[in-house]
Amino acid sequence: MTLLALLLVAALEQNPAAPGLDPSPPLMQKLAAALAAKGHAFRPNTRHLDGRGRPLFTNRLILETSPYLLQHANNPVSWYAWGDEPFARAAREHKPVLLSVGYSTCHWCHVMERESFEDLEVARYLNENFIAIKVDREERPDVDGIYMAAVEALTSGGGWPMTAALTPERQPFFGGTYFPRDRFLDLLQQLRRVYDKDPGRVASVAKDLTRAVQENAQPTRAGNLAGPDAIREAAERLARSYDAAHGGFGGAPKFPTPINLELLLRYHRRTGDAQSLKMVVHTLESMAAGGIYDQLGGGFHRYSTDAQWLKPHFEKMLYDNAQLAVVYLEAWQITGRVDFSRVVRETLDFVLREMTDPRGGFWTASDADSPGPNGEEIEGYCFTWTPREIEEALGRQRAAAALAAYGVTAGGDLDGRSILRRVGDVPEEVRKQLLAARRRRAPPAIDRKIIPSWNGLMISALARAGFALGEPRYTAAAVRAAGEVLAHLDEKDRFLDDYAALAQGMIDLDEATHDPRWLTKAIALHRILDARFHDSAGGGYFLTPEGKQGLLAREKPAYDGVMPAGNSIAALNLLRLSELTGDAQLRKRAEEAIAAFASRLPAMPAMLAALDWWLDQPLEVVLVLPQKKPCLELLELLRRAFLPNAVRAVASEGPDLEKQAHIVPLLEGKRAQRAKATAYVCRRNVCDLPTSDPSTFASQLAKTEPLYRDRSPAPLPHLKP
Repeated sequence: MTLLALLLVAALEQNPAAPGLDPSPPLMQKLAAALAAKGHAFRPNTRHLDGRGRPLFTNRLILETSPYLLQHANNPVSWYAWGDEPFARAAREHKPVLLSVGYSTCHWCHVMERESFEDLEVARYLNENFIAIKVDREERPDVDGIYMAAVEALTSGGGWPMTAALTPERQPFFGGTYFPRDRFLDLLQQLRRVYDKDPGRVASVAKDLTRAVQENAQPTRAGNLAGPDAIREAAERLARSYDAAHGGFGGAPKFPTPINLELLLRYHRRTGDAQSLKMVVHTLESMAAGGIYDQLGGGFHRYSTDAQWLKPHFEKMLYDNAQLAVVYLEAWQITGRVDFSRVVRETLDFVLREMTDPRGGFWTASDADSPGPNGEEIEGYCFTWTPREIEEALGRQRAAAALAAYGVTAGGDLDGRSILRRVGDVPEEVRKQLLAARRRRAPPAIDRKIIPSWNGLMISALARAGFALGEPRYTAAAVRAAGEVLAHLDEKDRFLDDYAALAQGMIDLDEATHDPRWLTKAIALHRILDARFHDSAGGGYFLTPEGKQGLLAREKPAYDGVMPAGNSIAALNLLRLSELTGDAQLRKRAEEAIAAFASRLPAMPAMLAALDWWLDQPLEVVLVLPQKKPCLELLELLRRAFLPNAVRAVASEGPDLEKQAHIVPLLEGKRAQRAKATAYVCRRNVCDLPTSDPSTFASQLAKTEPLYRDRSPAPLPHLKP
């Protein structure tokens, strides 16, 4: 009997322990064929296997490509992916919908799957009483955003796994996050009783929640453009929540929040405030020394469960590492500290080594869990150590110093195992030996989705680091990824963040490579945003394109969280593009976007960075190099300068300059004087004297427009440890 035939037989066998699975032979055959097409490399993520290791259950998620949905494709729960079909069935059968949203590398998503969605009693109840839908929040941020707003309205919190109960009309009437198995089953039973016995109450709650979701999706009417006080107030709020003992803001759990750190660096530049820089430097020091940073392989885990940055959730997200590489790069530009540039290199090297697709794009995340000694999934196992494991890798004599430097103890930090942190200096040879030993362990799983928005952030990080650090391999990786992601951008429905973050990456690539094709790409991406996403009535951009159906509301993102909102990215892109191209309409579109979120600015530090640009007189820096006598001294000064509110154009005299000048008018009429590299530093097209002198160029770059032109703001609050 062929493999397909065996799978068909297995699929058609109805397991009485989990009734409610659709016994339709055509569907069963379709699912069995999809399972067979996965080949021998596919490992069903289930404990329900027959004697030959075949899964007893296969649901509709086997038809999907998302790694997260495929993780649930062999649950005994009869899952649907998001779409019209499950809601139509819910209406026909008068059932509520159970919506579960998560992502493939989420530790607590794994826990809830093992406890509840693999449990036959829970599956039986779900299949008989609900229509169950699974959503990958990374593939469908629109669905996630709508129902997370409902969960937050109900609970004042949120997170993943996200759990919601909906009516067949897609209206939420209950929401939460992770539930232990017994509580979850009890909750399902309560929800079904209320749905059947008190439909009026369900309808009332659903109506109120839907109204709250729709109001949250649309910011209030546009206001006036804010002044410098909005930036000052944000910096002061951060200063008041600053953890003076451990760095970062607030208590446990503690997230890196790179957008907050970037805003403080900009505030320091415009005001000279010492505390704003001190908060950033201390936070970066503490994170780089803690367990949230992978001391052996580089890169950051998602967040710390404690206030000391020691005990992370161990997933590594592409967007975190992209943004943190940029913050450490900017801190290096300001302070010149080699340890900050080391973190940039190690973080980007980790991404290039472990998170890069063979075709050039960047994968989404690595898992929080990894296989333990018996194959069972254990959170953080790959990254933690015992003293004995250190001795086996290094030998007893060399291990003693490593144990002390990395804080490894017999008691450990997590189930008897130690999370490495940097307590003392560690020789590079020791780090490499331990990393080699770790690579012999089973690694965490990788989510190999290529999300355009997250790739845009990483392209930016690589382009900026490649230029600033003089590392061509980073720039080359950014170029390769840009080509790959752009080539496949139209294959699926995309969102605001995809176009905005990719456009940002293209602008950064243009400034890193001086190749105008990337600026052309950025302009084209923003034309798509204007044509399909722009809110012509209120300013700013919607998350989804015009005409996309099936959601309760058309969200206009107005919150900068672990990632900046697409509107914040787009506003700054428009300001940069206006400065580069001389198109005043782009600046006006940026002004409209900033004004559209006037009431939401306290929750949008990345939009405040765009406001900081708008309030500034941005630098227009042109460097013209002679064809035959390149001078690297001026270029090196430009690389190392912290210039967040500036555009840069570097060109060699002749065809290169002429080609770039067609799209960047700043280059017109510029030349290398006396056959020497010549810098032109301008503001609003008013230029300082051109110079070939490094000290003069450095002074011109250092001139900063104060945030307040009539006064100096009071120092930010200093909190004692």
